[in-house]
Amino acid sequence: MTITDPISDMLTRIRNGAMAGQPIIAMPSSKVKASIADILKKEGFIESFEVVDGEKPSHKVLRVDLKYVGDRRSRRPVITGLERISRPGRRVYAKKDKIPWVLSGIGVTIISTPKGVMTDRKARKIGVGGEVLCKVW
Repeated sequence: MTITDPISDMLTRIRNGAMAGQPIIAMPSSKVKASIADILKKEGFIESFEVVDGEKPSHKVLRVDLKYVGDRRSRRPVITGLERISRPGRRVYAKKDKIPWVLSGIGVTIISTPKGVMTDRKARKIGVGGEVLCKVW
């Protein structure tokens, strides 16, 4: 089965896994997905991630350890929302001074720039715009 939008598939797997209370989720890996997972880890939305070999040596699998807060009965996911902004049918780009804020800076916007995939804060600091991939809060 071919996936039309792999980043949207990644975000949906994370959202569904968090709502179901899964500790670990797995998905096909790519460089962009690994860099998004790295940003989520640095921002404190997930515990960790790793890229491991799949069934075939050419297929890599991205394993994400989701992060939760609270005790057993009142446990809830750290990620409360994920939203895909730029899609294959409608690409969304932002200049350096038009990068969107998420919940007045509480959340994070992930942007693909010529300097790599980064957060909105880092893109503003460097002074570069790019494709707005998603928002996480």
